[in-house]
Amino acid sequence: MKASEFKWGKLSKKQMMLLSWWRENSPYADFNGIIADGAIRSGKTVSMGFSFVLWAMTCYDKQNFAICGKTVGSVRRNVLVTLKRQLRARGFSIKERYSENLLIVSKGSVSNMFYMFGGKDESSQDLIQGITLAGAFFDEVALMPESFVNQATARCSVKGSKYWFNCNPAGPMHWFRKNWIGRCKDRGLVYLHFTMEDNLTLSADIVKRYMGMYTGVFYQRYILGLWVAAEGLIYDMFDRKVHVLDKEPETEGAYYVSSDYGIQNATTFLLWRKVKDKNSWVCVREYYYSGREESRQKTVAELVEGLKGMLSGIKPERIIVDPSAAALIVELRKNGYKIRKADNDVNDGIADVASMLVSNRLYIMKCCRHTIEEFGQYLWDEKAADRGEDKPIKLFDHCMDAVRYFVRTMKLVKKDELPKEPPARTANIFL
Repeated sequence: MKASEFKWGKLSKKQMMLLSWWRENSPYADFNGIIADGAIRSGKTVSMGFSFVLWAMTCYDKQNFAICGKTVGSVRRNVLVTLKRQLRARGFSIKERYSENLLIVSKGSVSNMFYMFGGKDESSQDLIQGITLAGAFFDEVALMPESFVNQATARCSVKGSKYWFNCNPAGPMHWFRKNWIGRCKDRGLVYLHFTMEDNLTLSADIVKRYMGMYTGVFYQRYILGLWVAAEGLIYDMFDRKVHVLDKEPETEGAYYVSSDYGIQNATTFLLWRKVKDKNSWVCVREYYYSGREESRQKTVAELVEGLKGMLSGIKPERIIVDPSAAALIVELRKNGYKIRKADNDVNDGIADVASMLVSNRLYIMKCCRHTIEEFGQYLWDEKAADRGEDKPIKLFDHCMDAVRYFVRTMKLVKKDELPKEPPARTANIFL
């Protein structure tokens, strides 16, 4: 199959509604937009992205549109990879200007511009100021700050402009649930809730596999598609009888170190290696030093000497470090260590660690005392939950941060290895 080819599989009723709600003969044609939330892999994005551009190309010419994600990189990865193939398969011409984060889509005499924006923090609203839009598509809107979404929707001032939102659920007090889903009728928005049953291309084995990847709040959100609070113990699936080992298993391949660095808080280094012939990893040693608990604070050079002592001559392939730990990175490089800056996305990292624990792919040696203790003390912040935020309490989190950096940065939970698109079975799609 050529890279530009795309064939649709069998579509569910909700996917068909995503594709057609804006059409003239639809009872929702005059609505201002649509929201699709629910489970992962439920077929939201693959239908919504195409429908958004198809609507724009049907209703407008020479107008500006926004495709928004948490970052421009996530827009390219989660939306554009498939969207460009869908459009080319339907005869659309695409020109991409990477420096401008711009996609120009044309067919016949009609041409429109689709700008990509990242809404990762409060300052992101500044990026979208000044542009006039005929419509905006927000992928994973629950990951964006409210200020960015408010600014982007305010830019949609062209007559007939519409909003398109999709997301997986977050906490029940999240601003998007309260101010958009809770007011969808007042705002004139179509609301669709998706489950994995709405993606007719997923086999029973794939669904079962996803169900086995999560537990607790992540299962309720990602699999059941519920807006539930993150509360209590974060890693309630951690079982000392299962995940703590007395005897080190046979391991193979390169060693890796992950680190969480603190000036007044604790600094920790964790040593990792792959279990032989298994898709699992074990933390074989830890170094932990807290200036608050000991008699004095150590210099960065002294902490690196502590790392050397823990390694006992082992040369790790990489040391994974929080990008903000500039002084530690400099000292490690000075001592000849290769650095990989950590992916420090907190909630995605926690979800990945939880998935590794549920699937029994993450083990801790009994000698790693502080790491084991923190698994039983790492809690969600209830006050943050009342504000609609998912945040851990900043206590007993130093080893937990190092564990999260390792799992997330090494991409040990590879959700993308599952099918992203339907099998080659053609359906009747517009144009």
